[in-house]
Amino acid sequence: MEGYKPPYSLTEEMMNLVSSISEKMGKIDVYHNLDSKPHLRRNNRIKSIHSSLKIEANSLSIGAVKDVIDGRIVLGPEREIQEVKNAYEAYELIRSMNPYKIEDLLKVHGVMEKNLELEAGSFRRGDEGVFNGDQCIFMAPPPHLVPGLMTDLFTWMEKNNKKVHPLIMSAVFHYEFVFIHPFSDGNGRTARLWHTVILSKWNSAFEYIPIESQIEKFQDGYYEAIAQCHVNGNSNVFVEFLLKQIDSILDKVINQIRRSDDGLTDYVKKMLDLMDFEVPYSAVSIMELLGLKSRETFRKNYLDPALELGLVVRTIPDKPNSRNQRYVKK
Repeated sequence: MEGYKPPYSLTEEMMNLVSSISEKMGKIDVYHNLDSKPHLRRNNRIKSIHSSLKIEANSLSIGAVKDVIDGRIVLGPEREIQEVKNAYEAYELIRSMNPYKIEDLLKVHGVMEKNLELEAGSFRRGDEGVFNGDQCIFMAPPPHLVPGLMTDLFTWMEKNNKKVHPLIMSAVFHYEFVFIHPFSDGNGRTARLWHTVILSKWNSAFEYIPIESQIEKFQDGYYEAIAQCHVNGNSNVFVEFLLKQIDSILDKVINQIRRSDDGLTDYVKKMLDLMDFEVPYSAVSIMELLGLKSRETFRKNYLDPALELGLVVRTIPDKPNSRNQRYVKK
């Protein structure tokens, strides 16, 4: 409809958060926009995929997700493994997507649900609700309204992409998308991915900033914000929630970049590439992966620098020389 505008209003909190996020993105730009740090980009992409799927009850560990992406054999539910493969393929499309084209959104959903849903890449034809676990937060609009509602939303974005800040627009879109719930499955995953598509067109560094990991940590707050917006009739609470999560995750990304700039040598990169996330390794097992025999060389060039940067942590930090000591990649 002409003049359609999603119900929201700018608040002082939103503007303060937009200012804070913009300042932090400037700091990331100073560090070459993550372009010179393929190791961090890859790790953050894996975090994004693992967290977004975990929100939707995928049980695979982050190490297993990495293995699936790397083409290794993983023992787990076939559907969950397919979800990882699909998500990785979908995230690889971010750079080529136009955030204001419904056709591109349908393409991404088709990839996200490939071999999982018959209606992959098509709007739903049945009734759906938004659930947090077994709790129904609200019932989505009936299916015959979905095409029109999605057209209105994308038309509003295209017409206002020069007027509405991308941080606000992406968050408003995220809520409106979840409210419309246009697909029979994969709505949350697609909403979070498209949020990144919108932001990455503003600043390409967002392609490798794992907002999903922050949402997953505060999953209850995510659904509570959605429910509150449904009651309030506008998306303000949800927009503020998402901006706070983005503001928070940027602090972590900036620290990642600083730490890597301070001393991520080729030795450390090689060790981290061979280690899986959240898997405890003994010193001997890491040395075997690296093909090393000298413990002194291992500690001096590989382990100690990674420990100093916080990229690897001890499982028994108060007893560094314990025979049961293990090391975990963070």
